[in-house]
Amino acid sequence: MNYWLVKSEPEAYSWSDFLKDGQTAWTGVRNFAARKNLRAMRTGDRVFFYHSGEEKSVVGLARVTREAYPDPTADEGDWSAVDLAPVKTLAKPVALAAIKSDKKLKEMLLVRQSRLSVTPVTAEQFARLAALSETKI
Repeated sequence: MNYWLVKSEPEAYSWSDFLKDGQTAWTGVRNFAARKNLRAMRTGDRVFFYHSGEEKSVVGLARVTREAYPDPTADEGDWSAVDLAPVKTLAKPVALAAIKSDKKLKEMLLVRQSRLSVTPVTAEQFARLAALSETKI
């Protein structure tokens, strides 16, 4: 199993929207590195959901339900989407400041390449985020 993190502005699509919908197509990614990450996702992979913008916190856990397919929102180019379903809300959101100050997390791509909207997470980082969120995963 692989682990990932996806980012969304809560004003555009929030964790509560995702919970209400019960699933979503993760579309609209227009960055080549993020596209590569989408294409590497496999059914069952775990995905942290991060609110960007002012909140800057990991707030939920999702899973991949459908592997990469052509993004239906793309008018031009070779872009991909995946389908995600929510698994659970984190008991305690993990703020970006906590991630940056944590020895095990400060090297996450979320910190090093902050503009990238889809990033891999190592198994160690996944476990540490789960621990900081006080969530049994």
